[in-house]
Amino acid sequence: MIEKNFDVVIIGAGAAGLAAAAVTARAGRTTAIIDRERYPGGILRQCIHNGFGVHLFNAELTGPEYAERMSRQCTAAGAKMYMNCTVTELKRREDGILEILILSGKYGVMRFTAKAILLAMGCRERNRGNLAIPGSRPAGIYTAGAAQKLLNMTGMLPGKSAVIVGSGDIGLIMARRLKWCGIEVKAVIEIMPHPSGLTRNVVQCLNDFKIPLYLEHSVVNICGRDRVSGVDAAPLNHGMPVMEKAFHIDCDTVLFSVGLIPENELSVNAGIILDPATGGAAVDSSCGTNIPGIFAAGNVLHVHDLADFVSEEASRAGEMILKYLDGQLAAATIPVRAAKNLKYVVPCKCCPGEKCVFSFRPLIVTDGGIITAKTADGREIFRKTVPFVRPAEMLRITMDVPANAAGIFFELHPKEVLS
Repeated sequence: MIEKNFDVVIIGAGAAGLAAAAVTARAGRTTAIIDRERYPGGILRQCIHNGFGVHLFNAELTGPEYAERMSRQCTAAGAKMYMNCTVTELKRREDGILEILILSGKYGVMRFTAKAILLAMGCRERNRGNLAIPGSRPAGIYTAGAAQKLLNMTGMLPGKSAVIVGSGDIGLIMARRLKWCGIEVKAVIEIMPHPSGLTRNVVQCLNDFKIPLYLEHSVVNICGRDRVSGVDAAPLNHGMPVMEKAFHIDCDTVLFSVGLIPENELSVNAGIILDPATGGAAVDSSCGTNIPGIFAAGNVLHVHDLADFVSEEASRAGEMILKYLDGQLAAATIPVRAAKNLKYVVPCKCCPGEKCVFSFRPLIVTDGGIITAKTADGREIFRKTVPFVRPAEMLRITMDVPANAAGIFFELHPKEVLS
């Protein structure tokens, strides 16, 4: 068994892992990145469309270009990459040292020890099984990400005509990609009364190509025996399909773009507490979990809408890891909660008297909203107007946390309510 020791071990070589590794390695800390894929970059490598790097590099990059820039920063800083490696176990020993067990076709069995670990495994797609859609099990059913990989990395067409279930960003981008490849996209079907993806993707990927978007509709049956022959869809009334208004759409391919789930099986087995609202680890303002020395950032923590924001959050996590290694990390003692019109807030705890970045997922649609923060006794300590609120778009604020706050509650209101 190969045994190695590092200051920092990062699990996942996507946008989050690469960003954090560059920070810790640049500071002179021995840093290892572990990933099960052959090349670094994660999901970025199959996203050949542009739109990456606008915030971080002030440039319109494709996913592979963005991954290449981040990877070069990592290697230039001195981080060591272990690709084609799978982490099978993660634990904290009684002496406080963190231990990682790794399997690799190239290196065999390895055991790494570290003073700090960053979880950056990203997320996975929900599939048909998560939705329990009736019908047979023919060929031609994919998640949007699987179809994207098939098309962009192997050059194979998934079919000739498609229906996309769900309006997540990957599904919207794939609607455009399929059209460019000569595949007819019959419809995008969304159960919510609003799109689940970014507005810019709705405009550029659906409206510009005249692809129908059916809001408050669901697929109630998938037809076909050996190959998909079509789907039955119906409008929803209070969440229930109105079967007498159901209609059939002929197609040979169905793509599911129905949300992402943070990849946290490894975290759970290590004893890390998850936040049920995000599906990721419950972290404090340092991105630290309930296990000392283990941190989390990026889509494994909560699903972001932009890769740039993933990298920014992971860079902050890298800075916090450096403070932890130097024994300078302040204790987060103030509980933080999401209240009215907010699905969640990250982090769950913050440090008194320090500046903290908070991320939210809204539950309402409005063209003018106000985020407020109140203490446990109802005293308002923060207020910010946001011009555009959609559940698909994450909200972020930076706030100075009062030293005497016993707890903080965030709320989101339509502007007209508080005006």
